[in-house]
Amino acid sequence: MTRRKMFLRMITASLLRRRSRMLIALLSIAVGATILSGLVTIYYDVPRQMGAQFRSYGANMILLPSGETPLTWEKVQTVLDMVPDSELVGATPYRYVRLDMPSRQQSFTGAGTDFTQVLKTSPYFSVEGAYPENTREILVGKEIAETIGLKTGSSIELSYKQTADSGNTGSKGAEEGALLSGSAEGFNKAILKVSISLDEDEKISSIEVDSSSQTPGIGSNVGTDQAFLDQFIGKSLPLRLSGTASEEQGKGEDTGLIDAVSGATISSQAVVDAVNRTVSAENAVPVENREHFTVSGILSTGGEEESYIYMTLTDLGRLTGDELLDVAELSISAPSDELETLCSSITDLNIGVTPRLVKRVTRSEASVLGKLQALVFLVTVVVLLLTMISVSTTMMAVVSERRREIGLRKALGASDRSIRSEFLGEGMFLGGLGGLMGAVLGFVFAQVVSINVFGSSIAFQPLLLPVTIIVSMAVAAASCQLPIRRAVAIDPAIVLKGE
Repeated sequence: MTRRKMFLRMITASLLRRRSRMLIALLSIAVGATILSGLVTIYYDVPRQMGAQFRSYGANMILLPSGETPLTWEKVQTVLDMVPDSELVGATPYRYVRLDMPSRQQSFTGAGTDFTQVLKTSPYFSVEGAYPENTREILVGKEIAETIGLKTGSSIELSYKQTADSGNTGSKGAEEGALLSGSAEGFNKAILKVSISLDEDEKISSIEVDSSSQTPGIGSNVGTDQAFLDQFIGKSLPLRLSGTASEEQGKGEDTGLIDAVSGATISSQAVVDAVNRTVSAENAVPVENREHFTVSGILSTGGEEESYIYMTLTDLGRLTGDELLDVAELSISAPSDELETLCSSITDLNIGVTPRLVKRVTRSEASVLGKLQALVFLVTVVVLLLTMISVSTTMMAVVSERRREIGLRKALGASDRSIRSEFLGEGMFLGGLGGLMGAVLGFVFAQVVSINVFGSSIAFQPLLLPVTIIVSMAVAAASCQLPIRRAVAIDPAIVLKGE
């Protein structure tokens, strides 16, 4: 039998004879290794996990045009080529313009964007309904929807160029025979359009009503009932519908009253409103710059986004006639220092793009990650110290039990080195076995924590297995140093005398 085999037999025999104490030491090392393996796995995976969580708060970098140079998607794409695909979460372009709603004589901020990217960079958007998927569909902010009574499925007309006169007497000063046009919301918010011309006294000389959007046989009659249309001829603006609040307000004034078509009061009121809102052809929004849109969803964010109307860049481009951008929001999963370096590189390109970091996101991310990693490191150190104390205490008890055995061996000529090697071998054997158990259990521990805290799984790191075993053996070896000193210091004469 070789010395190595003999040494291993002595160690295993010693461990088996004191199974209860050694089991305690083994469990202590296994628990310590489990915490070590699990926390180290979490420690290195925290940046990715927390980065994914912070991406839910929105973009962490924005791209703006430099000076008078317009921002285009080609320039944005040049910047995106500098970002590794593994780090780029999303890139959302935006174009902001002022859109008019002619039927209400109101204006709103319109935003053209890419909704597939919005889902990546602004996951906090809450939509009642659905995001626009087809052409001429829009996403309306909750504030606007409540103001003008829109809901999913509603249809509205939007224009890009604001009318020159927003008052009720936009036709004032028009030349004789000039064609004037206007629109208003009729029944069920459907758009009704009118065209009128004025004579030299600025009185209505002719009128045409497009009521095809109104209820057939009821509201649609306002465009074909000649008796109703004849009431407008020879009257000056503004007009009022008979039997309404506007009539009471106009009593005592030289105003024109219009009787409603029977059963179509709402549509009749829309005709009167449209006539009062007419503007001359040179001040009207061109037909090609007016579009009818369907509301696909209502947006709720609790922020300023609720006062915007969102549509695709393609739809907005048809209204504005260009493909320019105002800003691009980027969500990049990278540390703050790496983002700072990227900003410097973009600036050095000198392509007319100014990068800006969203400080409230990047700084918060860096601060939270730093504190969390420091906490994980501190907990790991504390657990390893507790493991060392537990193993050291157990081995001290073993040395006390084996005092007579150690004294006898030394009396028979055993060297301090052989005794030191035996106890150190026992400790490292326990450390290796406990480290192996802890590496496996640590991954399970880290997986459970990751799923329950971050909502996503983690990948097993093969390198962590040998590292955990080596660290566990080192901790066990360090824990055995004090017990070994006590074992080596035993005086055989004193022990054999029974003292």
